[in-house]
Amino acid sequence: MHDHRRLGRELELFDTDPLMGAGLPYWLPDGAVVRHTLEEYVREAERAAGYRHVYSPVLGKRELYEISGHWDHYSDDMFPPMELGAEQVVLRPSLCPHHALIYRSRSHSYRELPLRMAELGGMYRSELSGVLGGLTRVRSIQLNDAHIFCTLDQAVEEARAALDLITRAYADLGIRASRHRLSLPGEGGKYVADPALWRRATELLREVLDGSGLAYEEAEGEAAFYGPKIDVQIEDRAGREATLSTVQIDFHQPERFDLHYIGADGAKHRPVMVHRSIIGSVERAVAHLVEEHGGAFPVWLAPEQLAVLPVAEDQVEQAEELVRRAVARGLRARLHGPEDGTLGARVRAARLVPYQAVIGDREADGDLAAVRLRDGRRPGALPAADLLDRVEARVVARGTALWD
Repeated sequence: MHDHRRLGRELELFDTDPLMGAGLPYWLPDGAVVRHTLEEYVREAERAAGYRHVYSPVLGKRELYEISGHWDHYSDDMFPPMELGAEQVVLRPSLCPHHALIYRSRSHSYRELPLRMAELGGMYRSELSGVLGGLTRVRSIQLNDAHIFCTLDQAVEEARAALDLITRAYADLGIRASRHRLSLPGEGGKYVADPALWRRATELLREVLDGSGLAYEEAEGEAAFYGPKIDVQIEDRAGREATLSTVQIDFHQPERFDLHYIGADGAKHRPVMVHRSIIGSVERAVAHLVEEHGGAFPVWLAPEQLAVLPVAEDQVEQAEELVRRAVARGLRARLHGPEDGTLGARVRAARLVPYQAVIGDREADGDLAAVRLRDGRRPGALPAADLLDRVEARVVARGTALWD
């Protein structure tokens, strides 16, 4: 069983330091590559699906979270306010209030809807030290978040499209959803007191799930404070379950922020706010990917995609040239030279790299590479250009396949 806390450090993806504080990991170069690649994948998937990206600050006035309802219903999980002159500012626990303000900053016509707004942004949770661990429970979170402002008639289709995005991303990442959950409110004052709101949002989410053909379970006490949600659940190798991706339909915040659009009748109408996250937090997504793949990431996500191994010093020049050609094509390649040990030791050290290109005398003379795959297969000697074509094709195709 792979534990990302141990393996992530062994692979030099991330680490922590007491002076930075618990729950505040930093990313090492290989981990930064995985994170950056994952972020770019999500941004491109969102762009292709009609989302436009924004940036918003990680601080907000306390008043902002009083309006959104976070201060009344979520303040136990927020960091204390900071005094700034006569004002109090807070590290944000969520991106949705900021996106509501961005929407409100301009007038909107029904012709613009659905308006899909996305951000990979930081948020902060005041987690107790006893529950922190690795990348799964942290205090500083990079969230893949988006909010769709739409008409009531568009809400079900937009939520269903968000579920489709999640399904495609899981296929590309090699992630399996353990189950889908319709998360409903429980007892107590944690939730917004508006039965009609809850009823209407729940009916729409049931319609989304029923129309998608996905099996799902209902769970009371798992909703957000402002509305029900669809949670896509994952399990680690020890059988522990967590939520990675979510889709929510929200009537609460459009009301709180007095959001509106001008309808075909020329009158003001209230939009519906669909919240969705394809991969949830980058931290939790990477933690799960490390455990799911044991560090053997899909080709397109691997921090190193091609390891080039000259047999001896005589082939180092040709090996360096192959690395240069690979890098020029956007591939992540590295030279593993004789100074790093015997050929066998270098092969073992690069065992998680998807492709190894061994270059001996015959390969150097003929611009070839003896190819070894991470799964043990050996396609044999190929022209170097053909190898680069194949690797590049797998990167572009994404998914988890290693060789055609």
